[in-house]
Amino acid sequence: MLDLILRAFLTVNGLAMQPVMLVVLALLGAFMGAKAVEKIPFTRRIIERREAQE
Repeated sequence: MLDLILRAFLTVNGLAMQPVMLVVLALLGAFMGAKAVEKIPFTRRIIERREAQE
């Protein structure tokens, strides 16, 4: 299991050394983060409260 995790980490680290792939990884991470925030009920309530206050 640890070997698999290490290989995945090294692969992502190798890709992240290239500027173009770094931008792609950043965009993918931002997209996945936004989707995760929408799916988690607790964060959705916080966002709705902030919007209601405005």
